[in-house]
Amino acid sequence: MHKEKALIEIRIAGLMQGTHTFEFTCRAEDFRNNELAGTVFTRDILVTVTAEKAENEIAVIIRTVTTADFTCDICLAPLEKELRGEYRIYYLFDSALENPEENDEDYRTIDKNAVTIDLTEDARETLLLSLPMKVTCTNNPDCRLYHGGKESGDTPDEEKSSWQESLEKLKNKYR
Repeated sequence: MHKEKALIEIRIAGLMQGTHTFEFTCRAEDFRNNELAGTVFTRDILVTVTAEKAENEIAVIIRTVTTADFTCDICLAPLEKELRGEYRIYYLFDSALENPEENDEDYRTIDKNAVTIDLTEDARETLLLSLPMKVTCTNNPDCRLYHGGKESGDTPDEEKSSWQESLEKLKNKYR
């Protein structure tokens, strides 16, 4: 039976104790799950895996870096944003685990004779978790958020209506 090669996989067979760094470059379409395809991830994704092997465990840090294409949530202007994500996982060899923590997703067991660790799904989740909840532009003069509340059609001070003058008096009164 032929097993499909994982997108982000580190070889641990014969890995000496110490710290090892692996780098992968991929695109959103390369992930098996098509959830990333057609999203803001239109450029190359750099995945850096740092594995620190000890006698009974391997600590893995997954770092993702990419530039994503967004639109401002307020003015819909196109903008680019660099996204960085980081996730840490501990792989414990079967013999090292005495009391398995079933609810802790950061600790996983692997067979002492395992050849590789597939990190594709963990890298995909790290990438998705790096997405911001709200995206707004900061340097766009056309975006209403960064005009300090002043519209381009504001009337000069001489032409203020009576309700604007009343609001101004209230504002000054409560300062």
